[in-house]
Amino acid sequence: MRHDDPRLPTSPGFWRSPLRGTWFTSVLGLVLLVGITVMFVTGLVSYAAYNPDLAPVNDQTPDKGLLGFYLFSWPTNPYWLYRVTQGLHVTLGIALIPVLLAKLWSVVPKLFTLPPARSVAHALERVSLLLLVGGGLFEFTTGVLNVQLDYVFPGSFYPLHFYGAWVFFAAFAAHAALKTPTALRAVRERRRHLDEAELETPRPDAPTVSRRGALWFVGGASLLLLVTTAGQSIGGALRRTALLAPHGGADPGSGPNGFQINKTAAYAGIDASETGDEAWRLVVTGRDGRTVRLSRAELLRLPLHSAALPIACVEGWSTADQWWRGVRLRDLAALVGYDSDPPDVLVESLQRHGAFRRGALRANQVADPRSLLALQVNGEDLTPDHGYPARVIVPAAPGVLNTKWVARMTFGDL
Repeated sequence: MRHDDPRLPTSPGFWRSPLRGTWFTSVLGLVLLVGITVMFVTGLVSYAAYNPDLAPVNDQTPDKGLLGFYLFSWPTNPYWLYRVTQGLHVTLGIALIPVLLAKLWSVVPKLFTLPPARSVAHALERVSLLLLVGGGLFEFTTGVLNVQLDYVFPGSFYPLHFYGAWVFFAAFAAHAALKTPTALRAVRERRRHLDEAELETPRPDAPTVSRRGALWFVGGASLLLLVTTAGQSIGGALRRTALLAPHGGADPGSGPNGFQINKTAAYAGIDASETGDEAWRLVVTGRDGRTVRLSRAELLRLPLHSAALPIACVEGWSTADQWWRGVRLRDLAALVGYDSDPPDVLVESLQRHGAFRRGALRANQVADPRSLLALQVNGEDLTPDHGYPARVIVPAAPGVLNTKWVARMTFGDL
């Protein structure tokens, strides 16, 4: 059977939809050009908030290695920074899924073109397309699985998604540089000649919808995903509209502790016998190994401060501002020898199950007067699911760095 047999996908006659064409593909491509660029930037800056482990590509020293620029002190102002960057990243990524799928559908005949490589330049272009399509599917798929808390992929989501983003965006940037002038020209020409057929298949089927109608369909699907997802980041009454987000429309309960959580105490393996007033002690270590052990009652006798801060997580959901009350992190640093210029701190949790049982905070985060070891929220003690007996809360930090069920804090250069 010859490759140009119309029964095979390698034949142009196999693809008979009259919707495919330069104009249709160009409009989708220009939307993705803007959307994916915003996603890439917001994703990169949000990842930087994690104090990321870049080994083996990079050591942990700022300004060293290929990605040393990433190891900077994430700011604490504005306090809603991570809530906005990650909310935009996740919400935009979900809303762009129909556009991405429509774009892949519109160009799928080119993936079956034979011969696969007519020259070295053409071979390189085909390889870049493989990275572009494969990378795009990988990034969007892992992102959606992370939002839905379905960690079915091997390894940790964070490095997989991070390094995958660099590969995907490199191919995307190269493709955009080659195709954007053509796309802009196609859109301009179509605007002048809206009635031209532009059928680019030799055996087109009868049209059942116009290209403009197809674009309206794709746009409507994106709008539907936007409406049923964005509420998890915006909060308030719109939270109930986030039907496709695990932490969106779910009822978090009522009362002072009635706001969203990611993991319950039971899921994290927290034993109530470890968090009781008689058993639990916070171990704080600092300069020259100086160590203090504090019960919850002793922490409550230290100077207490309040701060109104949200919780924002990598899955895109966030809470409204909650009133937290506890001991400033910089005051705990002073107890172990850092009276001024508090250093970085490693916070360790009683948590047994799941990732992020340890979280590192930079010196600027420790020094911020709103950074607390919180003991209460909204006027009441923390519940076990919100981190009782004590949890960290830091402005502009990802939720995973607001460690719950804190057991030990080690101040010093990390």
